[in-house]
Amino acid sequence: MPPVGPELISPRSTRVLAARRLAKRNFRGKERLFLAEGPQAVREAAGHRAGGTATLVELFATADAADRYADIVGAARDAGARVHLAAEQVVADISTTVTPQGLVGVCRFLDTPFEEILAARPRLVAVLAHVRDPGNAGTVLRSADAAGAEAVVLTDASVDLYNPKAVRASVGSLFHLPVAVGVPVEEAVDGLRAAGIRVLAADGAGDRDIDDELDRGTMGGPTAWVFGNEAWGLPEETRVLADAVVRVPIHGKAESLNLATAAAVCLYASARAQRAAGGCRSVTGN
Repeated sequence: MPPVGPELISPRSTRVLAARRLAKRNFRGKERLFLAEGPQAVREAAGHRAGGTATLVELFATADAADRYADIVGAARDAGARVHLAAEQVVADISTTVTPQGLVGVCRFLDTPFEEILAARPRLVAVLAHVRDPGNAGTVLRSADAAGAEAVVLTDASVDLYNPKAVRASVGSLFHLPVAVGVPVEEAVDGLRAAGIRVLAADGAGDRDIDDELDRGTMGGPTAWVFGNEAWGLPEETRVLADAVVRVPIHGKAESLNLATAAAVCLYASARAQRAAGGCRSVTGN
């Protein structure tokens, strides 16, 4: 079934201009809308609801993409989204990628209040305390999702969750687990600890080794990992907030691990320890 509505030819049409503005943070914040590009992200957005409200509001699709991903277009329509058949140049103008895949969705913000995350008693949480690179933020979110984490927290010192690069790098994981945004790091740590969650700061200069922590059996309980800036790690004022500062050991000659890789190692270490302890529901369920 073809998309409803006439083909959008002009990049200057009202709908196209409104979507293009969402590439800028101030417009995203004002409208509480963001862009999701590509079939994987749009598929996940079409199936996502928050508080009973569909997340996907609008979909722009080229004729070729509408034919190739007819199931996604159908899911978008079923979700109540406005579906526009758009010229390739129109989709390219809305897209923030070099090689657009023919589908761009407009989505409602979906972040979760920090208090709701705490009330759910999560057992594994990733806290992005000073992460400024959107690609890294999205990749850490994806790793947290894959490891079975039950929430992600972005502090007020971190990048915008809805930056197009962050959304793209999450490869749909943004729609899979609760994410709180704009939480001051001290408030995040205090809240997590009050909820009975051990807070570990991941830092290459940590005085504890993740292998030693695993050997001691200290990682089977509820855990939140705090990750810092890509270039300079965690500042001292953040490290001192944690229950322990833990490093990922470098057994070879590499100078260091990048943020996303280190985060994946830490999250999977906790997931394995929790699974062994019978504590990580989302991992044992796979």
